[in-house]
Amino acid sequence: MRGLFGRLSARRERHRQVPPTAARSGQGQGQDPGPGAESTPQSGGSPDAGRHPPPARRFRIPFAPRTVAGEVFVLQVAVIVLLMIAVVVAFVLHARWASTRQARKEAVSVATTFAQSPDVVKNLDVRDPTAELQPRAEAVRRSTAVSYVVVWKPNGIRVTAPEPGLIGERVVGPFKKAVRQAREGRSTTETLQAAPGLTVNSAVPVIRPDGTLAGLVSTGVTVSRVNEGVKRQLPVLLMSAAGALALASGSSALVSRRLRRQTRGLGPEEMTRMYEHHDAVLHAVREGVLILDHAGRLVLVNSEARRLLELPEDVEGRRIGEVGLSAGMAELLASGRTASDEVHLAKGRLLAVNVRSARGGEGAPGRVATLRDTTELHALEGRAEGARERLRLLYEAGVRVGTTLDVVRTAEELTEVAVPRFAEFATVELLDPVLSGEEPSAARTDMRRTAMSGVRDDAPLLPVGEVVRTVEAVPGEADEDGAQAVLHADLREAHDWLAHNPESGRLALEYGIRSRISTPLRARGVVLGSADFWRTAQSEPYGEEDLAFAEELAARAAVSIDNARRYTRENAMAVTLQRSLLPRGLPEQDALEVASRYRPTRAGVGGDWFDVIPLPGARVALVVGDVVGHGLHAAATMGRLRTAVLNFSSLDLAPEELLAHLDELVDRIDQDQESEGSGATVTGATCLYAIYDAVSGRCTVARAGHPGPAVVLPDGTVEYPDVPVGLPLGLGGAPFETAELRLTPDSQLVLFTDGLVEDRERDFDDGLALLHETLTGHPGRGPEDTCRAVLGALLPAEPSDDVALLVARARVLDPEQVAQWDVPADSGAVAPLRAQVDRKLSQWGLEETSFTTELILSELVTNAIRYGSEPIRVRLLHQSSLTCEVSDGSSTSPHLRRAAATEEGGRGLFLVAQLAERWGTRYTPYGKVMWTEQNLFPEESGGPQHHADQQHAGGLLDQWDEPL
Repeated sequence: MRGLFGRLSARRERHRQVPPTAARSGQGQGQDPGPGAESTPQSGGSPDAGRHPPPARRFRIPFAPRTVAGEVFVLQVAVIVLLMIAVVVAFVLHARWASTRQARKEAVSVATTFAQSPDVVKNLDVRDPTAELQPRAEAVRRSTAVSYVVVWKPNGIRVTAPEPGLIGERVVGPFKKAVRQAREGRSTTETLQAAPGLTVNSAVPVIRPDGTLAGLVSTGVTVSRVNEGVKRQLPVLLMSAAGALALASGSSALVSRRLRRQTRGLGPEEMTRMYEHHDAVLHAVREGVLILDHAGRLVLVNSEARRLLELPEDVEGRRIGEVGLSAGMAELLASGRTASDEVHLAKGRLLAVNVRSARGGEGAPGRVATLRDTTELHALEGRAEGARERLRLLYEAGVRVGTTLDVVRTAEELTEVAVPRFAEFATVELLDPVLSGEEPSAARTDMRRTAMSGVRDDAPLLPVGEVVRTVEAVPGEADEDGAQAVLHADLREAHDWLAHNPESGRLALEYGIRSRISTPLRARGVVLGSADFWRTAQSEPYGEEDLAFAEELAARAAVSIDNARRYTRENAMAVTLQRSLLPRGLPEQDALEVASRYRPTRAGVGGDWFDVIPLPGARVALVVGDVVGHGLHAAATMGRLRTAVLNFSSLDLAPEELLAHLDELVDRIDQDQESEGSGATVTGATCLYAIYDAVSGRCTVARAGHPGPAVVLPDGTVEYPDVPVGLPLGLGGAPFETAELRLTPDSQLVLFTDGLVEDRERDFDDGLALLHETLTGHPGRGPEDTCRAVLGALLPAEPSDDVALLVARARVLDPEQVAQWDVPADSGAVAPLRAQVDRKLSQWGLEETSFTTELILSELVTNAIRYGSEPIRVRLLHQSSLTCEVSDGSSTSPHLRRAAATEEGGRGLFLVAQLAERWGTRYTPYGKVMWTEQNLFPEESGGPQHHADQQHAGGLLDQWDEPL
């Protein structure tokens, strides 16, 4: 159609360019060339006349412009005259209608006013109502434009009348209808022929207060009186019509002149021929054309439109809703709205419909609709849309499958992506070694259903956890059934599948499952399992394109499953390593009641650790540390730091000294890593180290970049003591400081890592406030209950960092469990000391240990007198074990050595080491302390040997009285 209208526009433009006085071909004599036109050269004139002939019209009819213009002029004048006559007639008819309407309004108004006047009802019921109402009725008639005012009874007898002789007479004409309507409270107005002429009569009821009809008031207005105004306006109307006729004649002349200019010499024959050309082109194009008028009637339908819409031959002139179109198509064409390439189904075809106004922006009395058959195009678009949908699904699978490094969850994500856009049911089966993180081996193993999704939950497929089949999984090869993807377009014909799964196959077919694709999950050449996609009879069966898509989807998912498997294996190794590095149980000690918790991150492995280390002298060291990061490196670093803390604690170092040694160790580890080029340095390692003394109730705390402790007092209040914070381990450059806390009995010391109070959705200060709220107000709660409450309130479902928590309730030794003596630097003071120790042991009920204890103290005190300096002090601590401490002011430490047979001394410490369960030396700011620990329950550690030691000790005690 655009080509058709383009050719017509070009032709019209050529006609515009040809001047109306263009030279005629051959015989142009007798024709006026028109003003401003150049003269045409005659034969024998200019030699350039043959080479440059003047332009000529293709179609020429002499005097055609004037003929057409004249016919148009006469036609326009005739039309205008007829229009004027129609206007006058319409005006007269309208004036008559308006006159009658005005008469009715006046009659009803006067009658209603008179009927509702005061005393009318009362005067109708007197003996002589005429005497009262006649004067008033005549006064109203004379003062208004009505012809008469008649008051009459419901029986039709007049009470008043313009002529006195009519009073008492019955009204003329049928009045029962008016009386019936009056009893209902309605008035009656009608036009009737009376003596004055055509009259509008109105009868209005007069109602008593009790609702009964007292009478009626009738008034009449003649139509002729109202028409007098119209007669006075008629001359003016005729003069206006004459002026309009003159104006129209002038306008027609102007229109005719314009028409002569626009046609450019095209006469009736040329116009007819042009119309024929247009009509031929219109019916030859392969695009349907419909032209509708403003009322929705079909004006023109070309042949293609008839074919596409299957319209009958006599469709022109009928409304669009009467030709059998579909509801959507009919609504679009009748709505009048503009449409561009709207697709509608009509007679089994998909038609692209365009609707425009017939006259564009100049106002449209009608519309033009074009139709184009796009059925085949939509079929191609459908296939393209299917391909695009598969690509979108593959992209979505790449985003949604493998969001976690969990094998089962990855399999579930695959089924969730496939349902319902690709399958109505989807299942994934994995080999048992894959589920545990191992790579499939050559041994026969079970393939277990791991995930299943569907549009419904009642599908008769094997549930999750069931063994689907047993396969031989050889690395690098696939089993025979799972080597290639299998397509079963119709499961009713899949005899191999039915034979392998007879019962479940029968149930599936009865359920309505009809189509299946089974594709292996293969990664790095190893089959990990299989993915099955199922469709029911309500969906289209799977085809070859679906098979290729299923293989691509399974291949992408298999990579994610393999990554999750490998991560599961590595994570299991790291978790095993970490569990082996963490304390498996808390050691027995009497100074604190301790409870602990460790919660790994969802990544599985972190660098948090804790430790409880018994120290000599009724003391306990509490350690909480954190290596930032996850994985094997963090776990290994945590193990090295924990081992170092245990070793440094055996030296009985002060907290600040131990952290200083730990800081040097981390710095040395980083230097070794950098020299190896691995780049895996220790970054963000923190530690808190505290030593609690159950004798004094004091706790010395130092920390390196770690959160400080919380102290829960016996009354349930909570404090965060001010502990100086040092730099994290490995940074160096600044000494660590300590804080000394006084813990009353039953106070609780809460140590934790930052993962407890800090999370992605909670900052550190908010976590401390929540911890304070959780700990407050629970006096008497034990450490175990405190751990459960803290983790329940602060730990999220999936923590982003691992958490270590240590809660210790303080115990203080009874003064009766401590004995202490000052010893002068004289060897003669050893014997009295043994006697005092013996008496104290008897008070404690430890007579059986007196021999060993006296021997140990004699050796330690003798060494302090001989090699140490004052003050010398002896202290005994009675707990689950017996601790002997000998302190002096010298920092010189004795060493254990094996004396030769010829040497007189050097056997004292060897004897102490043999008799005591543990012994050692610790340094204080004022000297050193030699200590030993003896087991008070020898039967638990091999009793017979203990009696032998006692006999040996008894033989040696006799020698203590001699000076050493």
